[in-house]
Order: sequence, then C-alpha cells, then structure tokens
Amino acid sequence: MNPELDQLAVDTIRTLSMDAVQKANSGHPGMPMAMAPAGYLLFARHMLHNPKDPDWPDRDRFVLSAGHGSMLLYSLLHLSGYALPLEELKRFRQWGSLTPGHPERDRVHVTPGVEVTTGPLGQGFANGVGMAMAERFTREKYGEDVVDHRVYAICSDGDLMEGIGSEAASLAGKLALDRLVYLYDDNSISLDGPTSLSFDNEDVTKRFEAYGWHVLEVHDGNDLTALDAAITQGEREADRPTLIRVSTIIGYPSPNRQGTSKAHGAALGEDEVRLTKEVMGWDPDKHFYVPDGVYEQFGAATERGREAQAAWDERFAAWREADADRAAAWDAGQAGRPLPGLSGALPPEWGKDKLATRSAGQKVMAAFSDFVPTMVGGAADLSESTKTEFPGGDEERWTAARAGRNVFFGVREHGMGGVVNGMAAHGGITRPYGSTFLQFADYMRGAIRLSALQQLQVAWVYTHDSVALGEDGPTHQPVEHLAGLRAIPGLTVIRPADAMETAEAWRVVLEDLEGPAVLAFSRQDLPILGWEAASEGVGRGAYVLREGDGPVLVGTGAEVHTALGAADLLAGDGVQARVVSMPSWELFAQQDDDYRASVLPADRLKVSVEAGVAMGWERWVDHSVSIDRFGASAPGTEVLERLGINPEHVAEVVRELLPAAAAS
Repeated sequence: MNPELDQLAVDTIRTLSMDAVQKANSGHPGMPMAMAPAGYLLFARHMLHNPKDPDWPDRDRFVLSAGHGSMLLYSLLHLSGYALPLEELKRFRQWGSLTPGHPERDRVHVTPGVEVTTGPLGQGFANGVGMAMAERFTREKYGEDVVDHRVYAICSDGDLMEGIGSEAASLAGKLALDRLVYLYDDNSISLDGPTSLSFDNEDVTKRFEAYGWHVLEVHDGNDLTALDAAITQGEREADRPTLIRVSTIIGYPSPNRQGTSKAHGAALGEDEVRLTKEVMGWDPDKHFYVPDGVYEQFGAATERGREAQAAWDERFAAWREADADRAAAWDAGQAGRPLPGLSGALPPEWGKDKLATRSAGQKVMAAFSDFVPTMVGGAADLSESTKTEFPGGDEERWTAARAGRNVFFGVREHGMGGVVNGMAAHGGITRPYGSTFLQFADYMRGAIRLSALQQLQVAWVYTHDSVALGEDGPTHQPVEHLAGLRAIPGLTVIRPADAMETAEAWRVVLEDLEGPAVLAFSRQDLPILGWEAASEGVGRGAYVLREGDGPVLVGTGAEVHTALGAADLLAGDGVQARVVSMPSWELFAQQDDDYRASVLPADRLKVSVEAGVAMGWERWVDHSVSIDRFGASAPGTEVLERLGINPEHVAEVVRELLPAAAAS
C-alpha cells in the first residue's frame, strides 16, 4: 500500500459521492463517505474483476445490499474503469441516467458492474447468498479451472434488521457457504435516529456466530490495514461464510453531520460540502474532481483482472475441448436455457385420467430433468406438498458438503425468493425456482417484484391455488393472489387447467419465455384433456377448447372444468357455449388483435369463472363468476359449491345475462 495514494483514492470516493448527491439534491451521502475505505480495498485490492468485460463468468461478484448508498458503488465503478463516465455521476438520480437512486440491473439502462437491483433492505443480502450457492454448484459441476470466485457484499444495520436478511443468513450458515464475505457497516444510525431506538437489544456478533458464520470485527472503519487484514482472513475461511463487522461514523468527515441521521438520507448542503472538503484538505470549489494518481491506483486492479481473465480464457478453451458434454451444459446454463430435445420428452405418461396439476408438475419435472442439468431450486418446507423435487433422492439434496439440485429452504419464503433471484443474477443456473403454497406468495412478494423489475429468468411455482384446498381454511386459501401477481409488470402468470397444459406451461417457461414466471397449480385432481389443443394454445395465453356459436365461457386452471360443465348444462337449453381456456393473461395480451378477437369475439357475451377475486377480468369479459371474499374451513368441494364455483351457478348466471346481451 501507498498510504498517501490510498487516502487520496478513499477521499475521491467521498467527494464524488458528496458532489453527486448535492447536485441532485437527493440521495444518501453518509454511507458512501463512511464505507469508502472498505469499498476502495474491495475494488482496488481484493476483487478479481475485469471492468472491460463486466460479464466475465468467473469474476468476483459485489453486491451493495445497502443500496441507498449507491454513490459508493457508482464512484467505485467509475474509478475502476467500467463504462460509467464521470458525466453519468453528474446525472445521479436523473431520468434515463446510468446512476439511478438505487443500483438497478435491467435490460434498458444497463449500468456496467451492477450485479443486482438493491434498495429494499435485505434483498441484496439474500441475493448474495444465492450467488454464492450458484458459484458452489457450478464449481462442483464444472471444476475449479473454470469456476473459482467469491461473492462480496456491503450490508447495513437495516439489512440485518429485515427478516429476509435473517432468513438468508441462517441458510448460508447451514450450507457453509465459505465463498461469501460480507462487510457490515455498523454505524449505529438509522433514518429515524440512533439505532438504539430499535436495534440495541441484540448482539449481532453472537447472532451470526450462532448462524454458523465466521465473524470478525474492525473497530475503526478508516483503518485500511485492519480492514485489509480482515478481508484477507475472510477470504481464507474455508468452512463458513464471513461477516466483518466494521465500526464506522456515518458521514465522516463532515464536521456537522457525521455521526448523525442528518447524514443518512439527504444532501449535506453546499456549505457543509465546502467545510468537509476543507477538512480533507481539498479545494472546495472543485466538483467531481479526480486528482492525479487516483485512476492509476485502481488501474492495477484492472490489469490484474485482465490478466486473470486471459489465464481463465486459456483454461476454459482447454476444458471445453476436453469435455464437449459438459461444455454444452455450460453453454445452456449461461444462456438460461435447456439442452436441445426437451420438447420431445413432453408430455410424460400420466398413468391415470385425472391428476392434480401439482402432481402433473412433478412428472413433468422428472421428464425434463436431464435437459436442464443446471436447474436448481426447492420449496419452503413444502416439497412433499408442492412436489417440486428432481428425482435422485439424497444424491440430489443440497447439503453443507455437496451442492445438489434440490434445496431445502426451510420455512423461509422471503429468504428463498431473494436467494433464487441471486442464483439467476449470478448466471450458469437454468431457471432457478422457489416453491410454496400460492397463499404464501405474500411472504415473498418483495422478491417476486424484484425478479420482475430485473427480468430475471426464475420460476415461482405455487400450488394449492384456490379455496379448493379445503379444510386448512381462509388463512391458507388464496383469493386475491392471482390478481395481485398479475398486477406486477413484467411477470408472466400461468395457471394450467390440466396435466397437458402443465407440461406445455413448463415448456413455454423453459424454452420461450423471457423474464420471471409464476406457475399456479391445483391441489385437487382434474380430468386430463387433449394434448394437441394445449400444445398449440398455452403459449398464446388463451385458446378455444370447445367451439360453440353462443356465449363464451372463459376459465383458468381448475375452473376450466367448471366452464365445461356449465357449457354442458347450457347445451340442454339449446345454447351452444364456447369454452376458452385462458392460462395466462400476459401471454394472451402479447398476441395480435386478430388472434385475440378470434378467441374472444367482441359481439358475444363473455363470462369468466375463476376461484378468486374478479379484479382485472373486466379487461377480457363482460361478467365474472368469482370469489370476492375470504374462503372457509370445510372440504374443498363444499367450499367451491357454497361460494358459487360450480357448473350450475355459472350456467344460471349466463342464463340471466343472455337476454340483456341479446337486446344490446
């Protein structure tokens, strides 16, 4: 280390952060100022990364879980040589800039070097755990010659307060994720004031030690020597994840704001920025200034990363030539796609004429298992119920000693969501998935939303998708959940009507779909319909299952069968109803006007039937048979009957509506 140049680099990070927040008159300057030494050491001394190729598969990953401190990351990326020019720092928090208020990973404005979208506290913490799991899985599958890197993160008091952070930390300790090095910005300040208002009743060190983490402490966040030694020690830890507890002063060295909540969530003010620069010995009239020698300080790390990637390229070329099969699996995993031939394995043999779509999903996963050798996931302590395990028994179970394909997440829905997102963001894992009952999607909605915001290639598999689950009652019976999930932009929701639609839904998700998907499966057995119509129609979101020149009955999932039963009753009246299966609103909305009109003609009465709230159905139909209340504890068939989800009630509703429809 060169102490003078090191300090100059650290102070440059601080001034860039202050200036950007001040120019925007919005943001969080305190954390970047306090954690500048730690960030500098990570990017300039420890991480192996190549700013000229941010997508190098074997790079070290960095997650700023405390995403409000985004100017720390943007300053580091700029100074390290990523394609983030100084002009973009000057456009902090402005429309269309590469420096939004919180770090964003998306497909429109790609900020080089940003691995995940963070800001909702705890999410990045969980993402990093998923990245470490992806690293371990791919390293064990392909070997250390091509996969050998670490995941670093900076987290805050808020990250450790959030339940998702605790869930993910517990899982990381259980799985002994030793390639994980987290730096905890322990500054004793929150937005409302000192953390003693809400967070001095626990010993974080003992908590993380109890989780199975290696915990180190640095008592002065400005002590580069102590920080460097702690990070090195964390990197050498071979049996467990590491948390480095770094005591910092938020807003340091601001004379009047440091150590207070005033430095947390607002610009320091022009006068305070001037005073702070004067304290540092800087010219207060220079803004967005990078002194001579600072870029060079980061340049050594850039060169080290370039050399590391060049050496990796040579190893990878030799590895690829030596093992074509593993290379093909690697390519598919990096692309997030299955190996060729998956379609030919579907549909599997069902062995019966009625099957719950959750059970059909189990058979479908077994059928496509060999075509997605890098697909990893599991359930939140419900694998026996959601039926989302790959075949293989103990050999495929993820443990502290071995990275298998079946992860037992425990009762940690939100943590599971963040971890799955991290796997997808890391790359190399084909459609990682998480599973629980549809009702408990509420417990992980933040992670679902972030999967859509980032357009991550993940699958959310939810079973027990209606009040038909029965006796567990309204606490477990989803009614508003399909509407709530459909409301999330960029999320594709698919609710198959039978085993055949389930097989095609999985194929669409694996082969065709960009972005995250929800698969909603039934607990109850459903008659198996024909394959030809499903294979042609599921990918288009809706299709005509039974032709008729009368009213159109539109169903999703199990209620397609309710619509078919109602059509039979109406046929006894001489009314030939058309029945449409509509597994996915989102896929149907993507079709052209002609196709949508051919399925749902404008001049016909259209009635939907779905065992959930009617919200949103007005876009497609004239009237909805729905459940706009909570369910009840009773056998599922009785609950459906009493709440009007049965052929008789649907047929009666149509009969009542037909005269008015004819008159109009």
